[in-house]
Parts: sequence; structure tokens; C-alpha cells
Amino acid sequence: MSLKDKVIFISGGSRGIGLAIAKKAALDGAKIIIAAKTAEPHPKLPGTIYTAAEEIVSAGGDALPLICDIRSEDNVRDTINKGVDHFGGIDICINNASAIQLTNVTDTEMKRYDLMHQINGRGTYMVSKFCLPHLKKADNPHILNLAPPLDMSAKWFANTVAYTMAKYTMSMCVLGMAEEFKPDCIAVNALWPRTAIATAAVQNHLGGDEIMKLSRNVDIMADSAYSILTKDSKSFTGNFCIDDLVLYEDGVKDFSKYASVPFDQLMPDFFVPDDTPLPDEIKNS
Repeated sequence: MSLKDKVIFISGGSRGIGLAIAKKAALDGAKIIIAAKTAEPHPKLPGTIYTAAEEIVSAGGDALPLICDIRSEDNVRDTINKGVDHFGGIDICINNASAIQLTNVTDTEMKRYDLMHQINGRGTYMVSKFCLPHLKKADNPHILNLAPPLDMSAKWFANTVAYTMAKYTMSMCVLGMAEEFKPDCIAVNALWPRTAIATAAVQNHLGGDEIMKLSRNVDIMADSAYSILTKDSKSFTGNFCIDDLVLYEDGVKDFSKYASVPFDQLMPDFFVPDDTPLPDEIKNS
């Protein structure tokens, strides 16, 4: 299955994992609606919706960059309508936009709590809701949330409870919507990395250049997202996928191209359950 001519709505797709997924889809000739806030260069974060569009077109796809604050209902509706008017529909919705602050209860200001919940949980719910009428008309429609497995271990909540709650809201959207949308054959899945991924967010929030060296590159998330989005939406839904396991199940056995250090030196990501399978081929890469 290919993503050629598939119309993909992606929130926060101007950089990092979102842009990597968009560029991977562009290799097939996909049409990407880039819905993000960054229209002007940011002093600490590379890329804008316009530079992302250029990269997508260079990769072989088509792109429509639209300024969108997914906290605004009117803005989201308008952005989706513009995308549909331009490309004729929406086949895939990727909820990639997310806000992060890894602070404890004492150090989390309520405005940061509100921001994380407005973008992560409410934004994901709203984008999915307003894409739904268009997905119902699509062939092999998918919703993919960049969200973790629901693992109710206290260690994931302690010291980062506001962020964990916000990310798990995205995961609960997967749990509920996958079941609700089954009659419409719309797949709803989650994708999460086993290790840290080398993005600006990791660099800014987890410890700078040293952590980047201990992270996998964005290609592993792009490759695994592509695998999910090309599966049959009628049969592959309601899954909480881990990036390397998706690729392992596709037959990938060498993961060394995704990192500059061996697996045992990589920094584990948050929220990966202790009982997550770890095949030898992954562990020894």
C-alpha cells in the first residue's frame, strides 16, 4: 500500500518528528496540510510551516502550509476547511502537536498546565473531531496520535504529573475513538518511541547536546509511522505502538542506522512499560 495522493492533515508539522513523518509520506507523493503556529523563525527552534512545505515538495509531495493554533476551535475548523477546499478531502489525521514541561506540582504554573492540556488533550480531541466527517469519506482512513501506552505506574506521574496527564489524554483518545470509529472503518492508533528522539524538544527540555547523542534520529519514527499508515484501517486499530517493534514486526532486524551509539547507551523514553518486548535484534543493534 502507498500514500500516493493521500491527503494528510498533521498538527505541529513544521519541525522534528512531525516534519520527518510528512517527508517520509512525501516520498510516495502524499499531499500534506501542515497546521502549525510557526510562521516566523523561532530563536531556539528550527523551521517554519513554509520551510517545512519546501522540504516536503523537494521530497516529492505537495504541501499546504497553514497557520493554526489548535487551541482555537474557529482556527482549527477554518484550517481543516481550507485544506479540504485545496486538496479535496482528508485521508489521514496525525495529531503530532504537543506541549511539554517536565516539572513537579510545586514548580508547574497553572498557565503551563493549561497550555499542555489545551494542546495535547483538547487539541487532539478537537482536530480528530473536525477531521472525522472527511475521514468517513476516505479510502483506508487513519488517525495517528503521537502518544504513549496507557501504563498506570506511579513512576510516570511522580514529578511530572501535569505533563503525564496531558499526554495520557491523547492516549485515551486512541482508546475511545478506535472503538467508536470502528463502524466507519477509521483506524485510530498511537505511536511512541522506545528511546529519546533527537529533536529540538529533547535538546531544550532533557539536557542539551549530550542527550542528543544518546537519542535515536527522527527517521525511526517516520518509518514506523509510515508502516502504520499503510496498514488496513479495518483491521489495524486501537494499538499503542512502539517505534522499533513496529519495524521489527515488518522484518527490520538492524536498527543501527537510527542511532550513533549502541542500544545499551541510548536514553530510554518516558512511559514505555517495563514489560514491553525487547527482541535481541533490537537490543544488540
